[in-house]
Amino acid sequence: MNINYDWYKIFCCAAENKSITLASEKLYISQPAVSQSISRLEEAIGCPLFLRTPKGVTLTSEGEILYQYASLGIASFSEGERRLTAMLRMDAGEIRIGASDMTLEYFLLPYLEKFHIKYPGIKISITNNPTPQTLELLKNRKIDFAAVSGPLPDSQLKIFPVREIHDIFICKYDCDLSEPVIISELKDKLILLESNTSTRRFIDNEFRRRAFTASPKFELATSSQIVSFTARNMGIGCVVSDFAEKAIAEKKVRKIDVEDPLPARYIYVAQSPHLRSKAADELLNGMSEI
Repeated sequence: MNINYDWYKIFCCAAENKSITLASEKLYISQPAVSQSISRLEEAIGCPLFLRTPKGVTLTSEGEILYQYASLGIASFSEGERRLTAMLRMDAGEIRIGASDMTLEYFLLPYLEKFHIKYPGIKISITNNPTPQTLELLKNRKIDFAAVSGPLPDSQLKIFPVREIHDIFICKYDCDLSEPVIISELKDKLILLESNTSTRRFIDNEFRRRAFTASPKFELATSSQIVSFTARNMGIGCVVSDFAEKAIAEKKVRKIDVEDPLPARYIYVAQSPHLRSKAADELLNGMSEI
């Protein structure tokens, strides 16, 4: 059957109000238009839906059955329209982001705070995975964009640097290490991140470029753990400088002076070529000054 959605809407309104006149007033259309739409619906379905009385209209048995289902459909359409309107007005919606502890705290957080103040109804979901898995989620449209640290694998994604970062070596504040040192001299004392991270891949590549391989004393899940272990004199930590700033200021650890420091690298924002939600685009636009 080729039935106009508006016919169902008019039918349900007349059924709820038991009146062609009241349906006309509530829908802001003429009484003849209401009657005509109901007649066309009855013709298309093949049976009468209302009994006309001097006091208004009542549903036939067939009309009762149709109303039970049509009213649910109308309610679903109305709810869908309401939710879509809320999303377009930025009153509701969701942004899915892939980010590490570092990129979240030292890059994304100020932008997320500002965005949340402006659009408190938007839900923000953040997944935390190593960079390769995060980029795979982006390719598969499981997240809207990612904030990741380099080095990055070759990719068809749109990727641009947003902040320079520096990896440093730290020791307990009162350690008696003679400085400056060559990095290779630290290779058996190091506390490093796990091998599945972009940071660890960068460090291992830099060690190979210097013709040695590290044998870390500890491999940990987070940079914050590395700082804590270092402060307890359990080895030489290698972290992005931001993670050590507080511990350095509190004189729990200190930066080691090395003759051959590691080169700078970057935090990147990676975007998929696929369409994103309006909310995600609004957040990315708010970060455009980077």
